[in-house]
Amino acid sequence: MSRAEDPQQTYREFTDAVNMKPGELTRWLETEESKHVGWHKKGTKGGESVGHDSGRRIVDLLRRKRADLTAADYKHMRKVIGYVHRHLAQRPSGDVRDTRWRWSLMNWGHDPLKS
Repeated sequence: MSRAEDPQQTYREFTDAVNMKPGELTRWLETEESKHVGWHKKGTKGGESVGHDSGRRIVDLLRRKRADLTAADYKHMRKVIGYVHRHLAQRPSGDVRDTRWRWSLMNWGHDPLKS
């Protein structure tokens, strides 16, 4: 098993990358800003963005017992970890408080303004 597929390592990295609590993320996902950022799959005109869908799944993962997590859940956790790390590396200059960059990250459970 590779390091990337180690469930314990994945869980640690996921909980490091996702710094929003389930209730906080749920409230964020209900905002207009959350609904209007992100990439939409081809053929989903006006539908939910990939990041918004991921945010709903992240809330579910955070609320579940670790023993109930499946291989598919760990795969999604690795996707979240990768997204957060890639986008943090692309941080724009200046104040990011009201930027699509921050809002997109928040859809994936990470608020870059939190310490």
